[in-house]
Amino acid sequence: MEEKTVKVKIKNIAQSPLKLRLVADTVRGKSVDEALTILPMIRRKGVKTIEKAIMSGVANAREMYGANQDDLVIDKIMINEAPMFKRTKFRAKGRVSIIFRRRSHINLELKVK
Repeated sequence: MEEKTVKVKIKNIAQSPLKLRLVADTVRGKSVDEALTILPMIRRKGVKTIEKAIMSGVANAREMYGANQDDLVIDKIMINEAPMFKRTKFRAKGRVSIIFRRRSHINLELKVK
């Protein structure tokens, strides 16, 4: 019997991968109900983005397999680097420094128990 998995990809999020990875590490391997109760207690910048990705996966699982939120487990969650924007900032004595606007991709897999 084939395992039922739901994949969610969210691309070009305007947050750095490091900030999102700190949140993703706390919910990896947990059930969706447990993850959604933990996330509001975390005071990090990427909480809302990760929460939206999980809720999107729950909606996809409901449509594809008719699975409830209680039956889903976060199997894999990876935060990858997206192409970054490079900007310049003018400094003293005619110099220029480069500012990197880092962006991220989220790859999430939910598994039905």
